[in-house]
Order: sequence, then C-alpha cells, then structure tokens
Amino acid sequence: MSPGRESAAVSPQLELARKLNLLLDVVVAEGNTPYTYRQIEAGLKERGLTLSRARWAYMITGEGPLVTDAALLTGIAEFFRIPPEYMLGSDGDLPDRVDAQLAFVKSLRVARVVNFAARMLGDVSPETLRSITELLQNETGATDSGPPV
Repeated sequence: MSPGRESAAVSPQLELARKLNLLLDVVVAEGNTPYTYRQIEAGLKERGLTLSRARWAYMITGEGPLVTDAALLTGIAEFFRIPPEYMLGSDGDLPDRVDAQLAFVKSLRVARVVNFAARMLGDVSPETLRSITELLQNETGATDSGPPV
C-alpha cells in the first residue's frame, strides 16, 4: 500500500486499475509470460464478450470512464481464475492466490536487494547484512528470512 493511498481517497477507476495490474503481476510471479491484450481479448471472446484495446488501456491505467459492466468484469475474473467478487466488489480483499503470490514476489525482491547489497558492500559483517535484511523486511512486510548470511 502506498503512503498516498492512506491519506487520499482512491478513485474507483484507479482501484480497478490496481486490481487488474495486481492480476497481471501475479501471472508473471507464477512464472508465466505477461498476458498480452490479444490473449485477454481472445479469452473474453471465448466467453462471448468483447473488449477494445482502448477500453483495456484505460482500465489498466485508471484513466477514462469507470467500467461497471458486470459481465465484462466477471469475464475478466474468470479469465484470471479468481472469484468474480474481487472484480465486482468495492472492497480490496485479495483472492488467496493473488495474496500468496504477492507475498512471494515481495520476498523475492527483498532477497534480490539483500544480494545486491552484499555484492556492492563487499566486506560487510554478517550482523550488518542481517540488519539490512530485517530493515527491508520491515519496510516491505515480507516474511522470508532472506538468503543465508
């Protein structure tokens, strides 16, 4: 959660964009290549739905009119294999799969930063590396203990 989100209300368009971008990130986190517009369009077409490139663009950027088409949002949820309520609901509850993947991605990012710091700092004591790791975990909310020191 970004600091600005706590202090200012997020528009419904930006909230929808946040949800869609989280879903797109989870696809990559699961080891797949990112979905293209064409793949999403084809998946929706199989469900009897249409999605223009322009509409998709403003849905994922949060700019433009709010998309409230329940059939389209349900189709997108089915395409990403999540409960439709996530796309239709106003709350920010993440489906378990999305939440677990995001926690995993955060842990990977912490590990990468710690490894980078270890390489760049060179001759650093294990205590210093543990302190850096703990600080990063506290900042990101990650629970992984990071790489062994």
